[in-house]
Amino acid sequence: MDATYRADLRELNELNFARFDAKLEQRLAEFALKLEQRLAGFELKLEQRLAVIEQRVTRIETTMERRFAEQTRWIVGLWATTMLAIVGLYFRG
Repeated sequence: MDATYRADLRELNELNFARFDAKLEQRLAEFALKLEQRLAGFELKLEQRLAVIEQRVTRIETTMERRFAEQTRWIVGLWATTMLAIVGLYFRG
């Protein structure tokens, strides 16, 4: 009786473990699928935000280039005016 009881108990434990293992596999697969979906969503949001950042950086670069060109024109104009004044004073004196 003891051996039969042990054999039945072992068989029952093996069946329960097989069911548990199957449920665990199923839940892990569902978890992996949800994780992949969330990661895909995060990647999409990240790409969108990076695109916005790229647009802003491009706009800032364009503004800086324009301002640098403007500043350069002013510097050359002031330099030329100063040089004309110096040359005029040199020949006057």
